[in-house]
Amino acid sequence: KVLLLRRIIMGVHDFSINPKIEDLKNSEKPSESEVLDAVKTLLRWTGDNPDRDGLKDTPKRVLKAYGEWFKGYEENPTELLSKTFEEVQGYNDWVVLDSIRVESYCEHHLAPIIGVAKVGYLPDGLVVGISKLVRVVNAYSKRLQIQERLTREIGLAIHETLNPKGVAVAIKAEHHCMCTRGVNKPGTKMLTSSFIGEAEKNLEFRRSFLEFD
Repeated sequence: KVLLLRRIIMGVHDFSINPKIEDLKNSEKPSESEVLDAVKTLLRWTGDNPDRDGLKDTPKRVLKAYGEWFKGYEENPTELLSKTFEEVQGYNDWVVLDSIRVESYCEHHLAPIIGVAKVGYLPDGLVVGISKLVRVVNAYSKRLQIQERLTREIGLAIHETLNPKGVAVAIKAEHHCMCTRGVNKPGTKMLTSSFIGEAEKNLEFRRSFLEFD
């Protein structure tokens, strides 16, 4: 009952759970021809002619672009963090990677979410190559997302794989579903954060971590 109540309070997305990659994949993925036809239908819906010269190759371009924008479904973030290093010469302070560009897409409107992420962890004997942190951010970003879940997923992947003393993740991003439609407020940015372990306990660290350049 307690777990059920917690899920109701938190809404559809339970941020205490890190979705497994197999749960995200669509077992009935449409064929390429179905996708091409769907894009043509959308082009006709706009009032344009999908057969004119400027648009006749657009369905193929969209298919290729979607393959790039949503390639995160084909990646397992925890596997990206599996190669670690122990030769740290007793290093026991925070490792923080700043200004990681985030390119994702809002699952409600398929509109871009563009911003930057800051990722940090407090090692407990194991460190990982810094490029792997960027790859984890990309793997989760290249999916249909909401920023709150994206932030939490990145932190949980690092926590569960490296088992560090603490993890901190913050994302500051502009949502084009809000700045190009609806309330039309360009320049408005959303800040989300996730702190685990020592990062959650240290208020001074949390305040400094949330400072973006």
